Amino acid sequence: MARSSPPGRPVAEPAASPNPPWAGLRVVLAHDWLTGMRGGEKVLAALCRLFPDADIVTLVHARGTVSPAIAGRRIRTSIIQRLPGATRLYRHYLPLFPLAIELFDLDGADVVISTSHCAAKAVLPTGRAVHLSYCHSPMRYAWDQFDAYFGPERVGGAARAVLRPVLAGLARWDRETAGRVHRFVANSRFVAGRIARYYNRTALVLNPPVNTAFFTPGDGASDRYFLVVSALVPYKRLEVALDAAARAGVRLRVVGSGPDEARLRARAGPMVEFLGSLDDAALRDAYRGATAVVLPGVEDFGIVPVEAMACGRPVIARAAGGAAETVVPGMTGLLVQDDTADAFADAMDALTRRPFDPVAIRAHAEAYGAERFDAGFARIVGETLAEARAC
Repeated sequence: MARSSPPGRPVAEPAASPNPPWAGLRVVLAHDWLTGMRGGEKVLAALCRLFPDADIVTLVHARGTVSPAIAGRRIRTSIIQRLPGATRLYRHYLPLFPLAIELFDLDGADVVISTSHCAAKAVLPTGRAVHLSYCHSPMRYAWDQFDAYFGPERVGGAARAVLRPVLAGLARWDRETAGRVHRFVANSRFVAGRIARYYNRTALVLNPPVNTAFFTPGDGASDRYFLVVSALVPYKRLEVALDAAARAGVRLRVVGSGPDEARLRARAGPMVEFLGSLDDAALRDAYRGATAVVLPGVEDFGIVPVEAMACGRPVIARAAGGAAETVVPGMTGLLVQDDTADAFADAMDALTRRPFDPVAIRAHAEAYGAERFDAGFARIVGETLAEARAC
């Protein structure tokens, strides 16, 4: 069994075997979509390192948006790829995702590993194949975040009325297809709880890998701005950070892109700067220069706060979700109990008035390095294959 750990620091995993138990088996990786290098794609890149011969199946692939570790693989896309504007408008084709994901031919696969927050966990492997799903979250908009994505102020009352039964149907499909997975691995205890609630399944817990070898502290100087690094999507609650910065009278820089960008730009005050998507080196510089990184939404795990801490910078985050498992209050940042702009503004002010030790922050982040993930995931795959062979 994979071990979960007390809030703040995961249990170190044993070293990976030099002779992996999947040697000689054909492994296929299934991923929702490839349109950028966010947290889920960083996990996929780690799996590409572990399974160097694996093919990838995905709903949509926008070329030039993912790392060479992923782009260099044989990538098979779904029928969604052939629809108009698919690489930009793929979210509009959400009702077609069940059909698209189930049409993949996986007859040659011995092991299927899905990394999923939407549809990838519902692929249909053959009867002999073992399917292990690394779950970032059950489908948020179908279960408990319908209003965040499809509120009347976003899509209008008529579209909302049409979409509600569609998303209810997707929730039923999401639950029913959980039986296609032999073993779930959750990225946090928070997500393991969601898997138990919506799928009635037990999940092992293995935190995602963070590239602590690359994300390292700089010279310690701060440029006195707060930083948000996020996809610009509704559930991230970025308007809270914008409003908090205005009330606290502090500079805020926003890294990322997404469908909410126009709405957020219209709401932002004069001290907010949108930087768009950055490459890793520029992102590291942004972390290093920040007073703190701000996460106003409830994160499933949250690779961003750990990357920030690896750079020696503190984090302000909601006291909920994955961030409550990685941020140590008073040592690596502050946890905010309320999801209001006033509460985050107060935290911004409080953080600037107290010292944080970048050496201690960095030391905490080192426990989330890639070696731990590699060893833990290899062990879980080995256990899953052994159980399947014993049946």
